[in-house]
Amino acid sequence: MNHDSPLNGKAALVTGASRGLGAALARELARRGAKVVLVARERAPLDEVARAITAEGGVAHAIDADVGDKRAVHAIAGAAAALVGPIDLLVHNASTLGKTPLPLLLDTECEDLERVLEVNVIGPFRLTKVIAGSMALRRRGLVVHISSDAAVNAYPGWGAYGVSKAALDHLSRTWAVELEGTGVRFVSIDPGEMNTRMHAEAIPDADPSTLADPAAVAARIAGLMAHPEQASNGARLEASSLPVPP
Repeated sequence: MNHDSPLNGKAALVTGASRGLGAALARELARRGAKVVLVARERAPLDEVARAITAEGGVAHAIDADVGDKRAVHAIAGAAAALVGPIDLLVHNASTLGKTPLPLLLDTECEDLERVLEVNVIGPFRLTKVIAGSMALRRRGLVVHISSDAAVNAYPGWGAYGVSKAALDHLSRTWAVELEGTGVRFVSIDPGEMNTRMHAEAIPDADPSTLADPAAVAARIAGLMAHPEQASNGARLEASSLPVPP
């Protein structure tokens, strides 16, 4: 563990942390000394990530819950605070593509769009609403929204997901202007195309060798989280443009 890191001792909550970028971010934050709470729906892979972090000398706790479930939000926030103390770092990484193979909008069921928005936008809104007040009272905190290039580029079949990520970006910007001066900062980060299960489900014929390693992307994001003042409050950033940490 890096006890000299600005993240040492910070309490972090990472959603969608059972695999992919979420798991990599949880491990990287813990490596930098943060006390991490991991949230995801599937308990077994979540526990596996938490055990790996603990084996490396980090502090990690697992909460199996669905961020798209309104009834789960207060339970997630309460359990996280009880485990590691008031949350300093909140990472909204949990996402769903909706149905795969990805359908065109004309073929998208209203209920499927509703579910994508519930997980990718409404869930982060609810969780931030519960946690950001405590951050503002303590005059510190960072909320990271994991976005996508589909938020700014229209791709056939990516309609529901792209709409949700565009909304997430604007949600981040709006939080930033409304809580300006409270010490709570917000940033939205496009991680780029990564070698993850979600990417494989969306584009099964993609060449994994052309995709970024989630661990490398997580290191860049964690580097920014250690020094959030390097980005404008409410900024939308691309992970590939962030410096590679030493």
